[in-house]
Amino acid sequence: MGRGFITVNSQTAGEALPVGGAHVMVFTKNGEKIYDTYTDGNGRTGVLALYAPSAQIVTNENYRGVAYERYDVYVSKAGFKSIKVKNVEIIDSERSILPVVLHPLRLRRDNDDAGNADNGNQNSTGGSLNIDDDNEEIDIPPIGLLMPTNQTQYTEPSRIIKDVYIPEYITVHLGTPNNNAARNVQVPFEEYIKNVASSEVYPTWPLNAILANIHCQVTFALNRIYTEWYRSRGYNFDITNSTAYDQYFVEGRNIFENISQTVDQVFNVYARRIGFRNPYFTQYCNGTTSVCSGLSQWGTVSLAEQGLEPVEIMQYYYDDDLELVITENISNISESYPGYALKIGSMGDEVALIQNYLRRIRINYPLIPRITDVDGVFGESTDLAVKSFQTTFNMVSDGIIGRATWYKISFIYVSVIKLGEIDSEGERVGIGLNPSSSVLRLGATGADVIELQFILDAIEPFYPSIPTVIKDGYFGYEVQNAVSEFQRTFGLYADGVVGPATWAMLYSVYKGIFESGVVEIPDNGDTDMSEGPAYPGVALRLGDNGADVRLMQQYLSAIRLVYNSILPATADGQFDKATENAVKSFQNEFVLDSDGVIGSQTWREIVRVYNIVKGKQTEIFAYPGAALRLWATGPDVSTMQVVLNELHKYYPEIPATTINGVFDENLRTAVIAFQRLFGLEPDGIIGAVTWRRIIRERSNAANAANAE
Repeated sequence: MGRGFITVNSQTAGEALPVGGAHVMVFTKNGEKIYDTYTDGNGRTGVLALYAPSAQIVTNENYRGVAYERYDVYVSKAGFKSIKVKNVEIIDSERSILPVVLHPLRLRRDNDDAGNADNGNQNSTGGSLNIDDDNEEIDIPPIGLLMPTNQTQYTEPSRIIKDVYIPEYITVHLGTPNNNAARNVQVPFEEYIKNVASSEVYPTWPLNAILANIHCQVTFALNRIYTEWYRSRGYNFDITNSTAYDQYFVEGRNIFENISQTVDQVFNVYARRIGFRNPYFTQYCNGTTSVCSGLSQWGTVSLAEQGLEPVEIMQYYYDDDLELVITENISNISESYPGYALKIGSMGDEVALIQNYLRRIRINYPLIPRITDVDGVFGESTDLAVKSFQTTFNMVSDGIIGRATWYKISFIYVSVIKLGEIDSEGERVGIGLNPSSSVLRLGATGADVIELQFILDAIEPFYPSIPTVIKDGYFGYEVQNAVSEFQRTFGLYADGVVGPATWAMLYSVYKGIFESGVVEIPDNGDTDMSEGPAYPGVALRLGDNGADVRLMQQYLSAIRLVYNSILPATADGQFDKATENAVKSFQNEFVLDSDGVIGSQTWREIVRVYNIVKGKQTEIFAYPGAALRLWATGPDVSTMQVVLNELHKYYPEIPATTINGVFDENLRTAVIAFQRLFGLEPDGIIGAVTWRRIIRERSNAANAANAE
């Protein structure tokens, strides 16, 4: 007998939120409990060791027995549907990850019309609340190698889309194409490939055999997407999990760690013929129970053992002019890998970008340590944070930000940011002219719930009794609690149900705070300002006290979660020395005069940054993440040309430039002039500090002109 290893990861909202404190139990097939444990704050259990057959038999293609041991895993937590994953496969000496997506419980009432003073029903009769206990069960079939694998290609012509890109999600139909009873599931593309590879090949195979198979699986999926194979025929999915047509995907299965780490490295590498753009149709079969004219999965093992590289293995089965290429066209990822690894000692804007991403991710994954290094300097705290991130997401924990870690950090950053968005286009949710007529209670979902969560989140800093909620579109217990506290605060019946009276009060409070004190955007087009509480008209300084001081302390505390250069201050309404130091550290971070006084300019900047951190505003003039230098091109260059031309009106020593989107010598001269004027290093490069200072001085100049 041998031993294999597994870690259970519990998550919800995609990968954006870990579920800590989930109860995990592992049983043998005869019902013996092996483990009884809980997930940590990042949603992970420890490494669990389980018995499995010896690994020596697995690489023998003539072996037809079971090469793994199977276990059942139960995962549960209050407020979520429990999940039973049956037949989890454990292979000797191999580590695997079982990703478990916990879905919040929907709640039902015995009398759904049962009401109270706020549900819009005059015939209030009570009604008991019950939890719907239809828990989930996932049954993992055997590894796909033991089943026929022989994709067949349709004869109808396909439609070609313009570019080869890695989609954020791929929609998988869990059955044959014409099986209308089968479900569709949306899966992140990387996770789809990890699932297919773990379902079709053994993790004990030689690395080059595994790589050749993964390249085929990536290319096959991209071919289906690129040609719109199914969607052009009226189907609402991209690919099926039927091996008679496509690839073997098993919903909810465990992923082998070495396969997961390999996919992280090559998920955007695909095969094509030299001179062609489209992904090759990489038909393949297992080569034992099924044979075909394409690649033999078992055959890749012997070829790898002979020393062939992955591309040579693929050329053996396909065309000699086959090549492997990388696409940097990855959906929803705005920053491409810089082309070199970042590690301790690295410096520059790429380091600063990843540090800011990790600071935001840390809000959702609190066990990732705080980064205390200077922005743009890869020191020991950044190294520890990267290693923790890598461990959390089942990557090689070496503290080096290579291609795989770069893109994984980018993906997770996008995921956590999206919790504050109403849709994938990044438009922020707001409130309408009139309150909704819907009645919301536990279990409700949808746009009205997101609007409710938006309002609660917006007014929370002004009323400390109202707890923070996440804008995820689900009315869970934390939302019910926040609604109840809101109702108590404003003299309503505290039943946690949002009916007409509560909607009216929510709108009244929100508009009373924000619409009576909106910071107006000047007519000159300045977009660096944001809605928020109006400046009180008097500067706040050491020794002051009151609600305005407490509000700024709360805002600075929220900002500090992302910008850890901000010093801590207690939100008690007393402008003490700690608050003064927090204000100074904020002013230093955002290139303001560091006097520790919250005047009108510092007030507006605190509100602006707070809104960005809380997901209430998009930073239109945000630093793009990479320095602009001579001969750079694009819209960010155009933005700087426009802004510097505006500053030329107030500071003639900054020469005017042509707005052409090209970082030419004229723009470099203007940048150097600006840097000299404001005491920055005159290197002619627009890095993070120069970018922020240009935007800030534009705002200052515009405000001064308006005041006159």
